[in-house]
Amino acid sequence: MELTLEAVALFALKLVHETDGGSPVLRDDLVMDGYEREVFGLLVRRGDLPAIQLKIEECAVQALDTVGGAQTVLGRELRRLATDVQNVRQLDALPAPLTTLKDYLKDIQ
Repeated sequence: MELTLEAVALFALKLVHETDGGSPVLRDDLVMDGYEREVFGLLVRRGDLPAIQLKIEECAVQALDTVGGAQTVLGRELRRLATDVQNVRQLDALPAPLTTLKDYLKDIQ
């Protein structure tokens, strides 16, 4: 699950920080500080679902601003998928909505 968490953060931050003709955002870039696989791995091992959800929400909010907010077509879907992640109450239920969010972010970036 750590890899999926990192991928969600990466795709969201790529959407926010990458520009046409600019350097791509990579996993070891400064914008990924605090969103690395190891950080998520520690949170998963601790079972700290609220901290995981907070980190994903931070990335989702930035991406939402980039696509024009929740009133745009892309924004409405992004907000819905991010809300699905936030509504999870047990760590073992996180992979399905997280994967859906990751795939959406990958598609729109």
